[in-house]
Amino acid sequence: MPQNINQPSNQIRLTNVSLVRLKKGKKRFEIACYKNKVLEYRSGVETDLDNVLQIPSVFLSVSKGQTAPTQDLAKAFGPKTPINDIIMEILKKGEMQVGEKERHAQLERVHNEVVDIVAGKLVDPRSKRVYTTGMIEKALDQLSSQGGAAHKPDGGKGSGTATPTDGEASKEKAKEMPTWTGVVTTKSAKTQALDAMKALIAWQPIPVSRARMRLRVTCPTNILKQAAKVSTKKEAQNETEDGESEKSSGTVKDRILGYVEQVEAQDTVGQEWEVVGFVEPGAFRLLGEFVGLETKGRGRVEVLDMAVTHEGD
Repeated sequence: MPQNINQPSNQIRLTNVSLVRLKKGKKRFEIACYKNKVLEYRSGVETDLDNVLQIPSVFLSVSKGQTAPTQDLAKAFGPKTPINDIIMEILKKGEMQVGEKERHAQLERVHNEVVDIVAGKLVDPRSKRVYTTGMIEKALDQLSSQGGAAHKPDGGKGSGTATPTDGEASKEKAKEMPTWTGVVTTKSAKTQALDAMKALIAWQPIPVSRARMRLRVTCPTNILKQAAKVSTKKEAQNETEDGESEKSSGTVKDRILGYVEQVEAQDTVGQEWEVVGFVEPGAFRLLGEFVGLETKGRGRVEVLDMAVTHEGD
C-alpha cells in the first residue's frame, strides 16, 4: 500500500546550483544562485537579481532544502531588514561554494585579469616601456613563492657592519611593506591588481614603476603670478615637520609646474593658461587639490591618458 511522505514545509529541493554562504550571528546562511552569475553580479555586469538567484529565499542548508526560519534571520540581520536586503548582503559579502574544476577556472580567470591590469599600469622606470604579461606573471610568482615578499636586487650586499639592532629594524620595516601571496576569488581583480602593483613596486623583483599620467591643467592667467599657499594636508604636514618645503613656495604657476615631471606643451588662450604634461600617479590627487583650492574652482585638471607607456620592440 503506497504511503505519502510529507516533506517539511521549510524544505525546498534545488539542483545544479552555485552556493553563496555567509556566517552571521552564529548561524550559516546560504542562497542558491545560477552558475557563473555571482561573479557577473559582483563585477556589475549583471544587475537583475532574478537572473542571479534560482529562488529568492535564504537557506540554512541548500543541499537539504532547509530554508532559514524568520526568527533566525531577524536575530542575525535585524527584525526590520527586508529579505531582499538580506539576500544582497549575502550575495555581496558571502563566500562562493564551487567545485574544484570551477574554482580552478575562476582563479585562472581572476589571475589573468590581474596580470593584464598590472602589465598595463607598470613600466620599466628607465625605458618607460611596458613589460610582457609573462614577465609580470613571473615577478608575481616570485613574490608569492617567497611568502609575499622578495629580496631586493641589492639586498644582502651591505658593508658587513650592521648591528643586531639594524637587523631588527630591517625586519620590522619589511613587515610593514606590502606583500603578494596570489589571487583569491573573494576580491575583485581591480583591487587585487592594486595590491600586486604595490608589492612589485615595494620589493622590485624586476625594476618597475607606475606608468605616468598625461594631464591637461588649465588656470586663469590672473592667478598664475599670485603667491601660492600651502593647500593640501600632506604639504602642510611636510612644512610643519621639515620647515619650508620646496613646493610650498613660489607662484601658483611654479607650484603647478613643480608637479609636472615633463612638460609637453604650454599655451595661453585668452584669459586662460594651460599646460599638458606627464605626472606621477601619486601626485595626481595633490595636484587636483592644489588647483581646486588655489583657483577656487576656476582651474581644471583633466586626465588625457591614465597610463602612458611605450610598447617594447
